[in-house]
Amino acid sequence: MAVSADSRPAPAVPWVAMYHSVGDCTDDPYRIAVTPERLDEQLARLGRWGLRGVSVAELLAARTRGEGRGLVGLTFDDGYADFLDHALPVLRRRGCGATLFVLPGRLGGDNAWDPLGPRRPLLTADGIREAAAEGIEIGSHGLSHVDLTRADAAVLRAEVADSRARLEEVTGGPVAGFCYPYGTVDRRAAEAVRDAGYAYACAIDPGPLGGRYALPRVHIGQNDTAVRLFLKHRLHRLRRRPVRDLPVGEDLPVRDLPAPVRDPSPPVPHLPVRDLPSETPR
Repeated sequence: MAVSADSRPAPAVPWVAMYHSVGDCTDDPYRIAVTPERLDEQLARLGRWGLRGVSVAELLAARTRGEGRGLVGLTFDDGYADFLDHALPVLRRRGCGATLFVLPGRLGGDNAWDPLGPRRPLLTADGIREAAAEGIEIGSHGLSHVDLTRADAAVLRAEVADSRARLEEVTGGPVAGFCYPYGTVDRRAAEAVRDAGYAYACAIDPGPLGGRYALPRVHIGQNDTAVRLFLKHRLHRLRRRPVRDLPVGEDLPVRDLPAPVRDPSPPVPHLPVRDLPSETPR
């Protein structure tokens, strides 16, 4: 399906794609994996539409300069070890950047928070440093992958502020981005992220929340071939609230936002495509 970059309206919100593991999809109850071949197809398709994948930090900075029209954000949650072997070569080949959200409290561990499995190994500190050396933005996904909307004050502080400090020790550089585990965010979590010094934070569908500390994302999976990918990109700007393009690090008025939003997996709206399942982000 051909899409003209000149005729494509500028999105009201940044389009950020959410990936997780890149590898074997044969046992994937949470639909968190894509094969390297599918990832390559998806990035090649975006390229044919005049779009290039970049890190979230680069995307937001470009939008602030008024230069973000042809860019999409690429994020990889959880920090799976297969990122180095399977995702990074595809990103290099397609000339794309990305943000990798990792769990410094589970370095070298696995996705124990997914009860149905399978167990997928996570990056070690050396693996994170290798990804950073390749130009990948490293962000925090918390310490241990817990739902921050259900965390007490001590856990919230550790998952947000302590994870940033530990990651900066690992990478030797600043950590600007945060990603809410399970995509769930409420006013208290957003304030904690802002107060910890992050420049932005990614959710999934933040509902009434908005701004740089509740950026929406779109789950991309193995089933997202050309038509589905096209629809997810085009309809994103219709489903999401606008995000103000503020300089990175500028404060946002999150203290007067509505009550918590706890639904991490909203259904995809009715679309003229057969067998379009609900998204199942983790």
